[in-house]
Amino acid sequence: MNNNLETFDPAKYLDSKEVIAEYLSQILEDGDMDELLSAIGDIAKAKGMTQIAKETGLGRESLYKTFHAGAKPKFDTIVKVLNSLGIKLQVTA
Repeated sequence: MNNNLETFDPAKYLDSKEVIAEYLSQILEDGDMDELLSAIGDIAKAKGMTQIAKETGLGRESLYKTFHAGAKPKFDTIVKVLNSLGIKLQVTA
């Protein structure tokens, strides 16, 4: 019997704006910065890191590093990536 399991890759399922919005909303509810960075990285991967790099002017390799757990990216880097993904953050009271 073959027990090889495939690693789950959320990027494979982030195929619509609605799914992406729900994914980020759930992550933001938890308030974990590492999870948020990882989620943005998943979305960027789904769109294509090369495309994100072109649109933001950031290096592809640095984008991968930006979205690793424990990374401390600058806020302007996150905003550039979110803008290239067409994602807008909204604050409500």
